[in-house]
Amino acid sequence: MPTFLESVVTPEAYERWLNRKAMAHVKRDRGRGHSTDTATRALYKEAIHAAVVLSGGRDAYTGEQLDWHLISTYDNDESKLGRHQYKARFAMLPSVDHLDAGATEASFRICAWRTNDAKNDLSIEAFVALCRQVVAHAAKTGQE
Repeated sequence: MPTFLESVVTPEAYERWLNRKAMAHVKRDRGRGHSTDTATRALYKEAIHAAVVLSGGRDAYTGEQLDWHLISTYDNDESKLGRHQYKARFAMLPSVDHLDAGATEASFRICAWRTNDAKNDLSIEAFVALCRQVVAHAAKTGQE
């Protein structure tokens, strides 16, 4: 259990979140043709945990503090009823991002769900370039 989470979530909640994230990424990567030797729950769980520890509880791309209280609290039924307003409450939910969607080994960063949605399957270089374009365009058009 990362020390920054000790008074924030229970070890059981963290373990449940870690297992779910590992299995979701294993399933996704195996569906993309990754080997059952390299895409295993144990390897992914270890890699995701290392990314959590490295994060210090912050979004790897923005540096913002993540809201770890939100892990394992998202409710699909409530989401259907509340739609955008419900999902917006989870913007700072910690999520697991592949450093490179095409990578053949487990390599993750932890970021906010909002950030992960924006980055999608982009490489870090492509994501940063996109962010720069958005900022430049906003400045040029007075949308800052």
